[in-house]
Amino acid sequence: MEHIFKRKLYDKLLAWKNLRPGKTALLIEGARRVGKSTLVTHFAQQEYESFILIDFNKVGSDIKSLFENLMDLNSIFLKLQQTYQTILKPRKSLIIFDEVQKCPLARQAIKYLVQDGRYDYIETGSLISIKSSVSDITLPSEEERVTMYPMDYEEFLWAQGDDASIPILQQFYQTKTPLQQAHRSALQNFRLYMLVGGMPQAVDEYISTNNLSLVDQVKRNILQLYADDFNKIDPSGRIEKLFLNIPSQLSNQISRYQPFPIVGQVEDKKMAQLLKDLEDSKTVLFCYHSNDPNVGMSLSKDSSRYKLFLADTGLFITLCFWDKDYTENVIYEKLLFNRLEANLGYVYENMVAQMLAASGNKLFYYTFPKDPKHNYEIDFLISKGKNVCPIEVKSSGYRTHTSLDAFCDKFANRVSERYLIYTKDLQQSDKITLLPVYMTGLI
Repeated sequence: MEHIFKRKLYDKLLAWKNLRPGKTALLIEGARRVGKSTLVTHFAQQEYESFILIDFNKVGSDIKSLFENLMDLNSIFLKLQQTYQTILKPRKSLIIFDEVQKCPLARQAIKYLVQDGRYDYIETGSLISIKSSVSDITLPSEEERVTMYPMDYEEFLWAQGDDASIPILQQFYQTKTPLQQAHRSALQNFRLYMLVGGMPQAVDEYISTNNLSLVDQVKRNILQLYADDFNKIDPSGRIEKLFLNIPSQLSNQISRYQPFPIVGQVEDKKMAQLLKDLEDSKTVLFCYHSNDPNVGMSLSKDSSRYKLFLADTGLFITLCFWDKDYTENVIYEKLLFNRLEANLGYVYENMVAQMLAASGNKLFYYTFPKDPKHNYEIDFLISKGKNVCPIEVKSSGYRTHTSLDAFCDKFANRVSERYLIYTKDLQQSDKITLLPVYMTGLI
């Protein structure tokens, strides 16, 4: 039986239910297999006296046609109760529109269903862009949106019954105290999270079997599902190519993602649409170049310069070895104990991107000239209050930070905390916090 994992988004759903009772519907966006339906079903079971889940991937035209005419809501609710053999109770029941992009009229109906006020409504949408199915409908202003990400490191530990590690790490982080002997085991535990990833099916497989080869097969199935969905959006296969080439572009250490060598000559408007569809899928994270690193970096975002990361590093590692039918256990073992010969800096960079995004940060980076042939590069920039925090990522214990120093000199009046994320123990060096990668989520 598949485990029901504790997810942090549950608390946001509960806050919405208690603070906005019947005032809005909630739309949960996220990639396929990230756990949206499982979470919402569990939430409905725990917080409501009854609920109906309408899976628009499965229902026929008889259910979808209910939303074509909203003049008689009583009739619609009666038919839903009859079909699902569930009694709906005013202000005590929830109706879930699962995969709502498959029935745009149901999404349009949210406006009137919320105004009716009898029941609560949660929608879920995934992969194939919700936006592509709304061209002929009126989007409801009564809709709030939240994004569901893969399980973060703390959720991964919760799944294994470990509720203590992150609160303990928080104490070390707050006091800037090195872990010393505990660092090695903390890093090894974190590498396991990198390998398994945060997709609930992969985590469930690991907990059930403790077999990384079987976990790898689960991840390959998810990646194939994504590829199939990309080809539904774009039968030419260009979105799939953009997705599959993320590891190779990162490993080449280029300062931006370069789509045209992958898909050939495409007019700018079409390329923008391909990239938008990829972004809307929630399977990837875009990290944009900030032309003016300051508070409100979205205002200086350069949409033509970006890096791409996978939303889940476990999937990213499997994609790195996509040329094989499966990722051998020996590769997983070497990754787990940091013995793989390849430079894995780009894997850690993907992991940091995932953790920063899960913590609610928009992703930005910055480059500026070092000399006529070379640039400095800050891997990530996040804002805190009125200042920015530059972040440099290293895959080893290498502690030089030339780019970080140059950036802090250039923008001294804008910088607060500065971080070098690496694989060694926590240290404070002058004004720079040398942070072990497993503490990234604490920034």
